[in-house]
Amino acid sequence: MEHVNDEAGQPVGCIFEPPGQEPYSKNHLLLYRGRHCVVIMNRFPYANGHLLAAPVRHVGDITDLDAKENLGLMILLQKCCGILRKHLQPDGLNIGLNLGKTAGAGIADHLHFHIVPRWEGDHNFMTVTAEIRTIPQHINATYDMLLPDFQKLHLQGDTSE
Repeated sequence: MEHVNDEAGQPVGCIFEPPGQEPYSKNHLLLYRGRHCVVIMNRFPYANGHLLAAPVRHVGDITDLDAKENLGLMILLQKCCGILRKHLQPDGLNIGLNLGKTAGAGIADHLHFHIVPRWEGDHNFMTVTAEIRTIPQHINATYDMLLPDFQKLHLQGDTSE
């Protein structure tokens, strides 16, 4: 409600660079922080379980990724898909990357992939005509459900090594 009522204020810094060194943070919706990549939950999701995967390094173009960042992101996308399928049983997944503001990137200077679970009939006229999204589970409950698998992933070591 803080965001709806415009009481939250503007975020400080980049959302893909949460403060501290902790591998996860519920306050920042950070599920995973590795050496090269992070996974956070989208605070304004298109669907329940909407994740964002990004390099740790502040980089805006896919051509600027180094080999470890590139590999780490691809492996992390695979892991995210598996975790979402395990817990949310979606019928499908959208994975997308918008490069540049004109292409639809809301945060153009730090590239990030969207991983969006999808279900048959999940979006109806409400989204199109009223710009309303229906999310069946509170974001904190989804975070709590997904976190143990991301903690296991962190214990297994960096995805690009």
